[in-house]
Amino acid sequence: MTTAAVSSPPAKKQILVTLAIVGAVILVLGFIKYIQISRAIAASQAFGPPPEAITSIVVEEAVWPRTLSSIGSISPEQGVTLSAEEPGKVSRVAFESGAEVKAGDVLVELDTSVEQANLAAALAKAEGTRRDLARAQRLRSTNAVSQETLDNAVSLAQQNEAEVESLRAVIARKKITAPFSGRTGIRQVNVGQYISAGTPVVPLHSLDPMYADFTLPQQEVPHIAVGQSVNVKIDAFGERIFPGKISAINPQIDSSTRNVSVRATIPNPDQALRPGMFAEIKVVLPISDTVIAVPATSIHYAPYGDAVYVIEQMKDPKGQEYSGVRQQIVKLGHRQGDQIAVLEGLKPGEQIATSGVFKLRPGAAVSVNNSFSPGNSLAPKPPNT
Repeated sequence: MTTAAVSSPPAKKQILVTLAIVGAVILVLGFIKYIQISRAIAASQAFGPPPEAITSIVVEEAVWPRTLSSIGSISPEQGVTLSAEEPGKVSRVAFESGAEVKAGDVLVELDTSVEQANLAAALAKAEGTRRDLARAQRLRSTNAVSQETLDNAVSLAQQNEAEVESLRAVIARKKITAPFSGRTGIRQVNVGQYISAGTPVVPLHSLDPMYADFTLPQQEVPHIAVGQSVNVKIDAFGERIFPGKISAINPQIDSSTRNVSVRATIPNPDQALRPGMFAEIKVVLPISDTVIAVPATSIHYAPYGDAVYVIEQMKDPKGQEYSGVRQQIVKLGHRQGDQIAVLEGLKPGEQIATSGVFKLRPGAAVSVNNSFSPGNSLAPKPPNT
C-alpha cells in the first residue's frame, strides 16, 4: 500500500508531459499545413485561367436594301382539273401521268358510237330537208306553192341542221382536250370505265411562270408597287433564291385582317417550283438602310438583352495588359444571310468576337485566331454534296 501511494504522482506527471508533447506536435503540424494552404491560395490567386480561343471581326457600316417579309404559297399561272362534260365509257386515254402536253392535245376520248349513228341519221334527214327546201323555193318562184309551205320547209331545214350541229357538239365534248400547254398530273380514269358528267379526269398545270401569292399589312401599301423585285425562298431548296417581280396588288384591303393581297410572278424554267409550295417572300423596296452588319454567330442572346463581346486591351490586378472582352448590349435589326444588323450599341472600327461567345464573360482573356471563321455572307450557298 505504501509503495503504490508513493509511485502515483510521477505517473500523472508523465501523462501530462506526454499530452503536452502531443499537443505541441499537433500545433506545429497545423501551423505547417496553414502555411501550405496559404501559399496554395496565394499561388492560385496569382495564376489566371488560359485565354479563350475565339475568332473576331472589325465591324463596318454596310448599305442594306430595305425589305418587307411575308409568307405565302406558290400557285400556277394556269391550273385546272379537267373533268368530263358528258357521261360515257372511256374508250381511249391518250396521255401518261406527269407528261408534258400542248394546247389542243386530246387527252381522253369517250365512246361515241351511239352519237355517230345518230349523227349519220341526222345528216341524212338534213339532206332530205335541204332538197325539199330547194324544191319549195323553185315552186314558190312560179307561185305553185304558198308562202306558208316555203316557210315550213325553211324552218324544217334549219331544225335538222341544228340537230346535226348539236350531235357534233356532243361528240366533240366527249373528247377531253388540253385547254393550254402544261404538265398533267396523275390520271384518275381508265379505259373501259364509265364516268358521269363532272367526273375529274386529270389535273393540268402550266409551270412556267409561277405565281407567289402573299399578304402584307395595310401600312405597307404606300411602299409597294407593281414591278418591284421580290426574292422567294422555299425550304425544300435550302438557300436558293427565286427572283421575281410584283405583278398585281389587290385594290381592296381585307376588312377582317387589314391586309392587302399581293401576287408576284416568278420565272420557273426548270419547273422546280410546284403549286401549293410554302414560300418565304421578301419584297425589295427602293430605299436602303445604313447598318452595322455583324455575323449572327457573334450575338449572345439573353432574356435581359442581346449582347456582343467587344475586344479591348485591359489590365489585370498587377497592371499588366492583356486582350480581354467587354460585354456590350445591342439593339438588333433584320437579318440577311449569315449577317444581322446592329442598330444601336456598336461603332464602326470596333473589334468583336464572332465565335465562342457562349464561353466568354466580361473581362475574360482571349486569344484571336482567324484561320477558320464562321460564315459571313449575305447570300450563303449550301456546300456541294
